Amino acid sequence: MDHRPLRTLLLTLLIVTTEAYAQFGGFGFPPMPEGGMGMPDMGSMFPAVKHTKVEELKSDLPVITITTDTALNAREKVTAHMKTDGYDGPIGIKLRGNSSLAFNQKKYTLETLGDDGKELDVSLLGMPAHSKWVLLAPYNDVSMMRDPLAFELWREMGHWGPRTRMVELVMDGEYHGIYIFCEAIKRGAERVNISKMKKSDTTGRDVTGGYLLRIDTSDENDATFPSKVPGIGEGSMTSEVVWSCIYPKKKNLQPEQMAYIQSFVDSMETAIQSADFMDSEKGYAHFIDVPSFVDYFIHTELSMNADGFKRSAYFYKEKLKADGTGGKMVAGPVWDYNLAYGNCNFANANNVEAWCYEGASNNPTPAMWQRLLQDPAFRKAVKTRYQELRKSVLSIKHINDYIDRQAKLLAQARERHFKEYPELLVSPEKAKASQEAPATQGGFGMFGGFGMGEGGFDPVGMFAAYRVSSYEEEIRILKKWFADRLDFLDKNIGRFDKDWEPRVQELVERKMQFPAFPQF
Repeated sequence: MDHRPLRTLLLTLLIVTTEAYAQFGGFGFPPMPEGGMGMPDMGSMFPAVKHTKVEELKSDLPVITITTDTALNAREKVTAHMKTDGYDGPIGIKLRGNSSLAFNQKKYTLETLGDDGKELDVSLLGMPAHSKWVLLAPYNDVSMMRDPLAFELWREMGHWGPRTRMVELVMDGEYHGIYIFCEAIKRGAERVNISKMKKSDTTGRDVTGGYLLRIDTSDENDATFPSKVPGIGEGSMTSEVVWSCIYPKKKNLQPEQMAYIQSFVDSMETAIQSADFMDSEKGYAHFIDVPSFVDYFIHTELSMNADGFKRSAYFYKEKLKADGTGGKMVAGPVWDYNLAYGNCNFANANNVEAWCYEGASNNPTPAMWQRLLQDPAFRKAVKTRYQELRKSVLSIKHINDYIDRQAKLLAQARERHFKEYPELLVSPEKAKASQEAPATQGGFGMFGGFGMGEGGFDPVGMFAAYRVSSYEEEIRILKKWFADRLDFLDKNIGRFDKDWEPRVQELVERKMQFPAFPQF
């Protein structure tokens, strides 16, 4: 009996469950053993992938070698050993991700440790010293540069964004391919540079910051609170937007601090939606750092990120200055752009003429962005800044030059990468068919997209807007996408101070509703 159809169905249902869990932070399952909450460890639910054995790897890229003694999981770090340029010592490491846990190439969170097992700040591959790091797997991004490019553009716009290094990974003597080794988003002088908070900082100016916040999925380790303003997005399963306080960590966050930051966010969002939202004293400008929100809007809209504004959306709250100034909410840093720049088949992400701020049929999008765009002054600021950036950071020449440099950097290593993951490339006939297929507007790609490939479950095609038969073809498509997207933004943002008006969606509370499963 051919078991492939059954295996495909089971894997498909599992990945939908995983992604739905990722979107909504759990389904209210009872506590797991040892006090865990929510779904079981998804990392343990996918079989280990057999990789190519390698004794010595000679590469144009830095090589990271990791040796483990304990099976990795997605819940808690295990101790391992890492060796790379300038470091040879212990680390803590775990799997990361949600739906990406089904991919053949996994992502990892790691921290450098001292011999005593405590976190140790270390400078790695020329990046400033810290203990928290990430190995991003560019598995469903054939270009392998969408995340690094997004972070680079954000830094060039004048903000801190994660520094990256392209590396090759060998784990337990097996080749795992090209990875993006990068800084994790954490507080620090060389990262998100906000004031360090003590447990005693519970009153007066001390309690005002700094805080690092995120709109995203969450788990029992996060200090969360719901937005008082319903999110938007036609067809989204719920309207609830959830904020998480990432710094201070939940275990260190005092009740007074949680109460303060939740009250601040509530007041900020209420002011943005109020009738006086354009007033300089009563409105949004009293709460937010407007230039950072302008840049974040431009950066996100350029990317047409499927997760734009609604997942992996970071903010930080500065400490109030002694003279009473400052203390505002700052948008950024940016994170998670592997499904950006035309690389995704849902949430309108493959539509160069769509807007991220309008939301889509997956997660609810914070309504503050559509409200900000109703202010002519905010739109004018966006237009002025965008046209300034188009002469430098966002010029098509500058972006194409970056793409060419990255492609050259990866020239030698990518042959090994595609040999390890041959499913990343398809035949010219399949590539052509995928590129000529009608653009999808929502849902998951495996449903009527390219996720149900011949021979069973196709994790690459699960979210893919298109497939390619060569790396060169991917680069051509990426460059064309940027040209087309910038052309759309030029025409529309150019009218921001004239006859352009945002499409405004009504704020309606919606409880979670699950779509019906398709018939197989």
